[in-house]
Parts: sequence; C-alpha cells; structure tokens
Amino acid sequence: MDGAAALGVALDAAQAQRLLRLLDELVLWNRSYNLTAITERGAMIRAHLLDSLAALPDLHGERIADVGTGAGFPGLPLALSSPHLRFTLIDATAKKIRFVAHAARELGLSNVSAVQARVETLRPDPPFDTVLARACAALPELLQRVAVLCGPASRVVALKGRYPAAELAALPERWRLLGARAVRIAGLDAERHILTLAMHPG
Repeated sequence: MDGAAALGVALDAAQAQRLLRLLDELVLWNRSYNLTAITERGAMIRAHLLDSLAALPDLHGERIADVGTGAGFPGLPLALSSPHLRFTLIDATAKKIRFVAHAARELGLSNVSAVQARVETLRPDPPFDTVLARACAALPELLQRVAVLCGPASRVVALKGRYPAAELAALPERWRLLGARAVRIAGLDAERHILTLAMHPG
C-alpha cells in the first residue's frame, strides 16, 4: 500500500492485508448485490481504499459518523486504520448496510456500528465529533441533512472532486468553512478536495 504512505498514512502489513481482504469481500458481494460499479482491482484500491484513507488527517475527536456510507467508504478503511476511534456507518439502503455489518465482522472491526436509517431521523446523544460525507450531496443540502448529528464542536468533513466554489457560496448561514485541501491520489487522474466545515459559534 505505497499509495497510503504517499498520503501520510502509515499502515502495518496486517492492516494492509485486511484492507485488501475488504476488497475481496466487496467483490464477492458485488456479484449478487451490485454495490459498486468499480470492479478492476487497481481502480478499487485507488477509488475506494486510498480515497477513503486520504481523510484520515481530517478526523476530529473520537466519535465519527459516515453518512451515506454505501458499501462502507470511507468509514471501513478509516476504522481499520484507526482502531482507537469509534465509527458509525449510516445508509438508508438495506443491502449496503448488510454488507458493512458483514465486512466489519469478517475484519474484526469492533469499533464499527452499521446503522440503516435516513440521516434526518437520527438524534445522537452526544453529537458526533466528525461527520464524514463522500460524494453524498451538494454542500448546502448535505449540511441541512447532517445538522441533527452535530453539536457546536462537531466538524463536517466532505470528500469532493473539484473545488466546490458554487456550493460554498450557497452555504447555510449557520455554517462556515474551516479549511480545504487538495489531495493527490496516486494513479487517480481526477481532482480531489477535502473540506472541513463547522457551525458558527453562538
């Protein structure tokens, strides 16, 4: 997993093997459940594993939610690389959450909870420290939806493609951009940006 090292993410050999096993499980389930359109091994490593791990430096606190997790990305790779953090992976689609729960069991990820729900119906107490969203919705819509998961100290970390200038110009009034950084994924010929947002204080 040289690509992870290029992102500043240190993985030991066992973690790297478990990440590849995650892809093996995804390939098996994908034959029946159509969980991902990406099926070539190298593309899966880049688009699922490395793209997920790129968000590791942006995590804040110990309680992390991954909304619209789909087949578990970015939540599963991040949970595997950060066993000291607790991850709640949320999706409304039953087959996707079944896969997430299966993969967490197979990989021994005791720090992962799989929740089938619409985000808007949840009321976590306490709020999450970080709410992750990868290709989930435009920022204004996303922030409206995840506000119920957040408190004054929460951070929303959005994994985007091109820098979303128009979306940022339309942020809801209660939200502000804390930071943005461009990310280069080895072998992935596409723009990637990670944005961190929070509610205005007070």
